[in-house]
Amino acid sequence: MLDLKKIHIGRLIKARHQELNISIDRICKFFKLTEEEIMNMFKQKNMNSDDMLKWSKLLKYDFFRFYSQHLILYAPQVKNSKNENMVLPQFRKNIYTKDIINFILEEISTGEKTKKEAVEYYGIPKTTLYKWINKYNADENSETPD
Repeated sequence: MLDLKKIHIGRLIKARHQELNISIDRICKFFKLTEEEIMNMFKQKNMNSDDMLKWSKLLKYDFFRFYSQHLILYAPQVKNSKNENMVLPQFRKNIYTKDIINFILEEISTGEKTKKEAVEYYGIPKTTLYKWINKYNADENSETPD
């Protein structure tokens, strides 16, 4: 499982590149860079957003999602009661992927966090957490033959 606390974007891009087996020549032409510069990008822990956007388009994968999921897990949004002064758009709800849900439920099942701690730490509504527990426990039970 990927550790979303320690994102190394260059490694993730390299892994996707290897999955798709895109030639380095094509990548060099796309970025207008040398092979050495591309190889150096694979070593970068961090990357500017323009380059990441290009990689996302070329490799048909949303590399920004790693950072969004990190924010959902480790920096939940605080509800602001004075939204009238906000310049940036307010997103109505967090989108939890199956991986994020599994990660949180695993923390609870292993005893690393209690349900209450998960709700407080990740800013998940209590009802949402209980829906996940019911849904995914039901899924596990239905897959197991009696």
